[in-house]
Amino acid sequence: MSTSLATRTRREEDVERAYNIQVKAGFKGAARSTAIGVGLSIVAHYTWPAFRRQRLAFKGFLVSGFCLVGLVFGAERALLAHETQRRIEENDMRRVARLELSKRGIIPTETEIAKWRASNEQ
Repeated sequence: MSTSLATRTRREEDVERAYNIQVKAGFKGAARSTAIGVGLSIVAHYTWPAFRRQRLAFKGFLVSGFCLVGLVFGAERALLAHETQRRIEENDMRRVARLELSKRGIIPTETEIAKWRASNEQ
């Protein structure tokens, strides 16, 4: 397998993994914030007469707003955490590659690091 093909495959797998993480976290965030929105709507309905007079469509709009906010923020938070973790892993790998290549007397260029990574993945 060539280096560019291995890099492309690794990136595609990482994109797919990030997408799956984002979808799962989005569903969890949407469910959590929808529950909060429904709870607050029920509490407001029984404690606040002005809210009780509002139509069901408006109350549904507020709950769906809670749902969308939870979906977006949950997915974004999970994606940022995943990207941070991947960046840390990549920096650690590059640090080890630079150290080992320097010990061999090879200047750790991007090409040499890619070759080192390909040889260590096999």
